[in-house]
Amino acid sequence: MDQAATLREGSGEGRRARPGGSRPIQVVAVSSGKGGVGKTNSVVNLAVAIQQQGKKVLLLDADLGLGNIDVLLGLTPKCNLGDLLRGDKQLSEVLVDGPEGIKILPASSGVQELTELSTEDRLQLSQHLDTMDIDIDVMIIDTGAGISDNVLFFNVAAQEIVVVVSPEPTSLTDAYALMKVLFKKHGERRFNLLVNTAKTKKEGLEVFKKISLAAERFLNISVDYLGCVLYDENVPRAVVQQKAVIELFPHTKASRCFKEIAREITALPLQGNNVKGGGLQFFWRQMLTKDIETI
Repeated sequence: MDQAATLREGSGEGRRARPGGSRPIQVVAVSSGKGGVGKTNSVVNLAVAIQQQGKKVLLLDADLGLGNIDVLLGLTPKCNLGDLLRGDKQLSEVLVDGPEGIKILPASSGVQELTELSTEDRLQLSQHLDTMDIDIDVMIIDTGAGISDNVLFFNVAAQEIVVVVSPEPTSLTDAYALMKVLFKKHGERRFNLLVNTAKTKKEGLEVFKKISLAAERFLNISVDYLGCVLYDENVPRAVVQQKAVIELFPHTKASRCFKEIAREITALPLQGNNVKGGGLQFFWRQMLTKDIETI
């Protein structure tokens, strides 16, 4: 077991609890084996749905170098993660407000040097978060697609891993490959599956069964079903208008699905030592520790 995993299961000494000593922060990484399955759109709508539950959400665009959450929501942030890492801006200057009051840490777009964070970059992020008290309940990380080091790293550091798939065979194959790498290389054994653009709930369940059976048979890992988002013509309409579908069309099929899945996510029991008090600062320390361990 690597050092990051050991820390997650340890005593939790030396960590700072969230202001007020309330419920620890839930950290959820959302990934996909391939692009084009609606991962980022799902992340945005889930963040809004969780915020609507009365929880405070921080959305981290971790598709570094190719971030597009701001574009999806029609936002024009003056600063981004690149400014933070260069030391030009403080975290409070980079965070922007999204729908329903969610906080967003936008990534850069078209900046190649950010596609792989260095140890110094992670240290810089950790220092910024250590010096800022941010009152949130849930942190959602929108990772890139595929199995790059950044994608794997953010998944390993999070408490919960959500894998987004579509019913297409290539999506299933790549999602399985992502889980296989996370298990073989980093010892991750728990995954949550979200099936996007399913024609029916039956189709969504069938997709889950295919991946779950393969994962259990060949990898002996656990895959839990969060649910499916039904195909809805209002989703592309909302994308064109640069709005979350749950905000623009709150009563459509997709919006109802996102609300159900959001409830499933927030109902998940907190895993590891973050249950004993932790927060964003410890999340970033896990990242730093993991980086040192894998060099």
